[in-house]
Amino acid sequence: MKYCQRCVYPAVSVNLYIDEEGVCSACRSWEAFEKLTPEFWAERKKRFELLVDEMRAKSKGNNYDCVIAVSGGKDSYYQTHKIVTDYGLKPLLVTYHGNNYLPEGDYNRDRMRQVFDADHLVFGPSVDALKKLNRLCFRKMGDMNWHAHCGIFTYPIQCAVKFNIPYIIWGEIAWTISGMYSPEDYVEFSARVRHEHGLRGFEWYDMLNDSVEKIREQDVLWAKYPTDEEILKVGVRGIYIGNFFKWDANWHAKMIQEKYGWKAADLPFERTYRKISNLDDRYENGIHDLLKYIKFGYGRTSDHASKDIRSGYMTREEGIEKVKKHDHVVSSDLAYWLNYVGMTESEFWETANRFRDPRVWRKENGNWVKDNIWDEEKSKSISCNFSEKNK
Repeated sequence: MKYCQRCVYPAVSVNLYIDEEGVCSACRSWEAFEKLTPEFWAERKKRFELLVDEMRAKSKGNNYDCVIAVSGGKDSYYQTHKIVTDYGLKPLLVTYHGNNYLPEGDYNRDRMRQVFDADHLVFGPSVDALKKLNRLCFRKMGDMNWHAHCGIFTYPIQCAVKFNIPYIIWGEIAWTISGMYSPEDYVEFSARVRHEHGLRGFEWYDMLNDSVEKIREQDVLWAKYPTDEEILKVGVRGIYIGNFFKWDANWHAKMIQEKYGWKAADLPFERTYRKISNLDDRYENGIHDLLKYIKFGYGRTSDHASKDIRSGYMTREEGIEKVKKHDHVVSSDLAYWLNYVGMTESEFWETANRFRDPRVWRKENGNWVKDNIWDEEKSKSISCNFSEKNK
């Protein structure tokens, strides 16, 4: 494992490149992001206001101005705050409900139509179909939460087409996640990113004809992405708010707590230190993230710490300590999920171990081991001390 020398990301992280100075592409992208001037954001704000004018012109006051894909999380509230409170638009809020909400997440989601005076469409597939998809996708791709990614990136687009609403509002773009974009890029939602990244290259039809789960086409109608012809007829575009306004998730959470009474998690998570992320899905910070760790050797704490290191909320040394504390933990929601889908723990580990990346994991004395970031730092310290002694 090779780690970035500024944040705590390993080289196996999604779309990540570590350069000759040991700095990852996400940190390099953040460098460019931090250099942006107030004039840059003022220009971006003007561009957004032109889009706002277009939304109003196309809705003509007799349809929704836009769709906002919301979960009830901090980003959803921030997106809706910008659209409703700052610009006075009338959105249709659309939620895919994957049956995984924490109580605080339920509370935040259900308050959105009240605090924003917005119509809110919440859709959830049948629980039996969701259980089947949990089991099937876990065995097929090592991701029991495929249905959630599919629903989040499909159902709002279906609604935009059905209700003839050209604009869908999303939140953060991927500047600080992988470094795939520069601040000068004007990123919009695409079917390709949905398919290749969100859905891992699988579609609804890949879930049919399984001899064990027996999922029917009628069970996954919500997972069908609209055709190009349907999208072009309406003119659907997916707009990221993060293109136009400087993004700071920690500040967003503080603002919406004060202004709208949004709730963070009551109890700390076992696999990360943050209490403001992924309340809409008990597995995102838990077993789903554990599967990422099993595959690639890093987890949600590495994600959160890397962002917070770049934003100046913590030092790299503090981030390493948090990774050491949380990233490896087998969280208690594993038992919850096993009971939910009717699977034994031995079945879980037998399947999960098949997805371990050989670039990361090796067997030593019958145990899975990898190179940890704190081992790398310790090795550097020993090397430095040895060099000093031999000068």
